[in-house]
Amino acid sequence: MIEIVPYSTEWPARFAQEAALLRIALAPWLVADIEHIGSTAIPGLSAKPVIDIMAPVQDLDASRTAIAAAVAAGYCHYPYKPEQMHWFCKPSPEVRTHHLHLVPLNSALWHDRLAFRDALRGNSQLARDYENLKLSLAARHPEDREAYTEAKSPFIASVLQAQRAG
Repeated sequence: MIEIVPYSTEWPARFAQEAALLRIALAPWLVADIEHIGSTAIPGLSAKPVIDIMAPVQDLDASRTAIAAAVAAGYCHYPYKPEQMHWFCKPSPEVRTHHLHLVPLNSALWHDRLAFRDALRGNSQLARDYENLKLSLAARHPEDREAYTEAKSPFIASVLQAQRAG
């Protein structure tokens, strides 16, 4: 079930704690600092209580061996969008507290996720609009993660387009 909860001041600390563990577990593959992305990275924004973590790797082929290291750190690997990233959840697909995205540094996905996060951090009205959309979509698609995620795409694309034009 998709559950949107009020912002928690614990989310940044939960990210920092997990990022510290991942900096050790994934050290051989990291090429820059780990980033907190997704709605839990936006102060004040209601969100699914899952910490999204984006870790920068050189490329997907060179980081394939990092999959075993992430699994050893407690993550479950799933081939979601394998042409763009290595994706994981923790502790299980049924109960998720963290999502880990190993993404090539300087890829379009890397830049887009940071640009979207930073746009919401910098514009409280935009963040509210996104929050309202998420609440509406969670009510409309309470049992369908894919439909919920896909329905957010036009909003995200419009924000990124405005950022590029900006």
